[in-house]
Amino acid sequence: MEYKGFMGGFYKITEWIMRISGSNLLWLICSLPFFFFLFSAVLSPDLTLQDTAWFMAPLAPFTIFPATAALFSVARKWVMGEADLSIIKVFFKGYKENYKQSMLGGIFYTLLFVIMAVDYEVYMKQFSNLQFIGMIVLILLILFSISLFNFFSLVAHYQMKVIPLIKNALLFTIIKPFRALSTVLCTVGLGFLTLKFTWLILFGFGSLTAFVAFYNFYVAYNKVQEKVEKMRQAEEDTSDNDRDSVTDEEGQLELPDGGHKEKD
Repeated sequence: MEYKGFMGGFYKITEWIMRISGSNLLWLICSLPFFFFLFSAVLSPDLTLQDTAWFMAPLAPFTIFPATAALFSVARKWVMGEADLSIIKVFFKGYKENYKQSMLGGIFYTLLFVIMAVDYEVYMKQFSNLQFIGMIVLILLILFSISLFNFFSLVAHYQMKVIPLIKNALLFTIIKPFRALSTVLCTVGLGFLTLKFTWLILFGFGSLTAFVAFYNFYVAYNKVQEKVEKMRQAEEDTSDNDRDSVTDEEGQLELPDGGHKEKD
């Protein structure tokens, strides 16, 4: 039965609330071991984030990374206009299909973040004359952190190996900084709202962040793909002017070919 008018609008709103909250809860449940230690550090006066980080870091690649990839699979369907599918089926299909890539990528990112965090602490606190290196490490740490949005979007959207996934995620963050900044600002805004309305932790923060991140990725990546396709055609039968319209970084992106297929 299809509702119209006020009831139709009310039904659509409640339906989207269920989709957003349902996928967010699935994400939290599949990441429960990670969030247990995170919330323990936040809520307990006797614990700090550094105390629990040594437990969170080994768990992250096997819990929150696969769960976030699955959440991005759901957000991908929404962005591509396929919102009427079963959230549970889409989530766990994405969880199963993307587990290996997200886990291996999670191991890489986790090790990288731990090494960079330790380096930053050492250079900033023990080598006062080398603090500029610490600032460089901090900038790189922020850059790789932002690239995670594109990493999860790529994992959800394309069948690619881990190394191309990480490479493309980092390159895409560099060549499309305004899209990356837009995602970061929206995430920060959602974070402030979550601090004010803590129920958003359970019913919306993760899903809304994934939706915004994948939307920005999808719009920008399609534009880059069109430009790179023009460059490839230019190598065969067009003028040098068309070839120059594509930046070197865009040309280095390993866009899908026969071995990198778009997922269903």
